[in-house]
Amino acid sequence: MNSSTLKEKGFSESVTLKNLPFSSLPLNKSTVLILVDSLLTGKPDSDILYIGKTKKPNKRIFGGYLSGYGGKITRKINTMLLDDGYIEKVEISWMLTEDPKAAQEELLESFKKEHGKYPAWNNPAKKPAKSLKLAAPPAKKVVKAKRSPKTAKPTKATVETQKTP
Repeated sequence: MNSSTLKEKGFSESVTLKNLPFSSLPLNKSTVLILVDSLLTGKPDSDILYIGKTKKPNKRIFGGYLSGYGGKITRKINTMLLDDGYIEKVEISWMLTEDPKAAQEELLESFKKEHGKYPAWNNPAKKPAKSLKLAAPPAKKVVKAKRSPKTAKPTKATVETQKTP
């Protein structure tokens, strides 16, 4: 599966993500999105970077992929697009569907069967190693002045150890 086979599956013509007009996307329609590396188009290996789903394409693309709002993979895509320079070469294509989750799963499994793994951006980054539990912080030393009951003036300073919660 690559960008040349998407049209057969019912996907729209690819549009450069950098120049994507807001009005060209379907408004609040269940959609499967595909991000494609336009510099790899036509190569025997797949040029598909990501297969995703959404019920609100405008929000997903402009609020998520381009603005960085969303989950782990959406933030990863935002970083790749803006920080790593992919915004210049990524194209997007979409397909309307009644059940985007099922359509996405079917496309992902088909891709995995053909290429042995999911598209590069569908794989979440490695999970960070679990942090070791740190020992409780040392007790704070607090200086309190004792007051004489008769004069209500401080008589001598004492140091007390107080544990922090």
